[in-house]
Amino acid sequence: MDLPKMPTLDNCCGIWSLKVGTILSGLLGIIIGAVTLVFVFTTNVKLQTIVIDTLPPDVVKIILAINLVMTMLISALLIVGALKRNRFMMLPWVILAIMLAIGLAISVIYTAIVFFIHKVILGGILWLIFGLLGVAVYVYMWFVVFSYYQLIQEEKGRGPYNRNMYKR
Repeated sequence: MDLPKMPTLDNCCGIWSLKVGTILSGLLGIIIGAVTLVFVFTTNVKLQTIVIDTLPPDVVKIILAINLVMTMLISALLIVGALKRNRFMMLPWVILAIMLAIGLAISVIYTAIVFFIHKVILGGILWLIFGLLGVAVYVYMWFVVFSYYQLIQEEKGRGPYNRNMYKR
């Protein structure tokens, strides 16, 4: 599946190649997913969903755990795809990560509004600052991975055995 051409980055954080940045994104996905999974099952923090806040806490934990495990598996697939230069293996992460970035942005804004409604102004401001900073970092890492994905796509058509003979 070919995604539309977008502007791309040349490197990750000015020091690493796109491939290294992609592998780092996958590793971070696995590490953050695993740490969050341990946190969810070892603490008594009340978790709730934005849309359906009447679900029992155990059900919310199970839903979150399934999502985290799937995210870790897709992150592992990203790493393998980056190492093998296989766009097909990278595609699930590219799609999932942009959806998660949108969901994270909505969650940060929603939570900040809840803080403001409850007159916890400092908490709302801090939540917005650090939450949106986290969203920005996440979107940047998505652009790193997407840039590497597009680089592989472009290089696919350059080799002597992969040329499109009908392309003008």
